[in-house]
Amino acid sequence: QVQLVESGGGLVQAGASLKLSCAVSGSIVSDADAGWYRQAPGKQREMVALMTSDGGTLYDESVKGRFTIARDNAKNTVYLQMNNLKPEDTGVYYCHDHSDITLWGQGTQVTVFS
Repeated sequence: QVQLVESGGGLVQAGASLKLSCAVSGSIVSDADAGWYRQAPGKQREMVALMTSDGGTLYDESVKGRFTIARDNAKNTVYLQMNNLKPEDTGVYYCHDHSDITLWGQGTQVTVFS
């Protein structure tokens, strides 16, 4: 059974940094594309960063230059380094394994105050 467990969220002031982790068990993280998604209050879930199985990356325009997605194959973990956080980055952040539409983590809350 594949499981994704996110961690690293928190309450921070604008301009601060956070690093989210998504630990994957039951599958090999480098075998599939993996993405970080964000759901703000009252809004739909949206993708903020994607890493393909071959190491390519893709970012939403709103986070380009501030967020970095990375993968540690030895730890079977995907990370999202978030710098210069803004209040509009607030939301629940989810990790998603693109090999299966049902493979989502439980989410980790990120709250940025000004």
